[in-house]
Order: sequence, then structure tokens, then C-alpha cells
Amino acid sequence: MSETFQVLIADDHPLVRGALKQALSSELENVSVLEAGSLYEAIDQIEAHKGDIDLVLLDLHMPGMNGFTGLFTLRASYPDIPVSIVSASQELPVVRRSIEYGASAFVPKSAPVDQIGLAVKTVLDGGMWMPDWAREAMENGPADDEATGLAEKIGQLTPQQLRVLNMLTEGKLNKQIAYELDVTEATVKAHVSAILRKLSVHSRTQAVIIARELQLQEPAIEA
Repeated sequence: MSETFQVLIADDHPLVRGALKQALSSELENVSVLEAGSLYEAIDQIEAHKGDIDLVLLDLHMPGMNGFTGLFTLRASYPDIPVSIVSASQELPVVRRSIEYGASAFVPKSAPVDQIGLAVKTVLDGGMWMPDWAREAMENGPADDEATGLAEKIGQLTPQQLRVLNMLTEGKLNKQIAYELDVTEATVKAHVSAILRKLSVHSRTQAVIIARELQLQEPAIEA
């Protein structure tokens, strides 16, 4: 009996989730699909099916993502679950940074069904996948040292520290962060101190500037 894989599709557009689900069903045998419309729903699904999810298909432009911060959060919280970015954005810097920041694949939403299936199969087999044009450009072009350096710094943060950094970027005060995370202000201050140390900066403002490097421009079409 062949193994059954469970894939979580996290995208805020129901039509996109439906199209991806249909693509997976037609290209893979024994695959079951869960759905989420935001990063928070995705985390809830992962927690509810702890240990049973084999892959997350993640939209970069979705509530709660805040650019690449959501990708970092998932990779830090669930390092054993591979994440494949599925996005309408097809700019090389976005593809490169998705891979630098921990994604196992980058799949354009415009990709043919067979390519989507191939990408998912490759990741489930333990490999990495991206469009041929992106792979060739990354192999033949200059390395993005800035992306690599940022990935190393942000990658040191714990999931809770990533949440705090995200809230700092939104301009929230320690008191507000403590209330939303249901922790003491002293705990928030400890997290902020750790964030500054790991990012090698000396102020909240400098930390926010680094965090904003994780932001994305909205694509012209997201569907």
C-alpha cells in the first residue's frame, strides 16, 4: 500500500486553493489536502494535525505573512515540515530570497499543472524545486550576499522573537506586545534585548529597518 501524504494549502484566495487542490489530486496519488486562508489558520492546522502534515504550500501575500516573516516563522516553529512558496510574483529576487530564507521550492501560480505536481513530488522526495529559468539565473548570476547575511541573522530568532519583531515593525509598544502575546512587559523587554543582540544592532529602530528588508511589494496580479 503506497504512502498517503497530507499537504496544507495556505492561500487567502479560495479559487487558488481549489486550483492547487485539483492540480495535486490529478498529479499525485494518495494525497489529502488541508486548507488555510491566513498564516494564523495555517499554524492552527499544523497544531491540530501535529506530525501528520508533510508539506505546506504557502502564499507570500496572505494575511499574517508580513513579507518573508511568515516563512521564517513557519521554518523556525516547524523545521521538520518543508515549505514550498506558491506565488504570483515571479521576480528573480523573490525566488532567490524564498530559497535563501528556507523554502524547499518556489512555484509560480501560473505554472502548468504538471510542473506543480513535479515540484510537490520533488519536495516530498526530499529535494528542492524551482523553475528552470530561475535555477539557471541563480547558478550563473552573482550571489546575493545581502540575502544570505539577512537569512543568517533572522534565522537565529526564535518563533516568539519573530512575533515580537513583527510587532515592533508595526510600531507597537512593549505594553501592547505584552498584552497581545499574554506575557509580562519584562518578558517582552528580554525578547527585544535578545533580538537586538542576534541582529547585531543597538536600537529598536535599527531592528525595524532590518525587519523591513523582509517586506514585499504587492504583485500587480495576485490570483
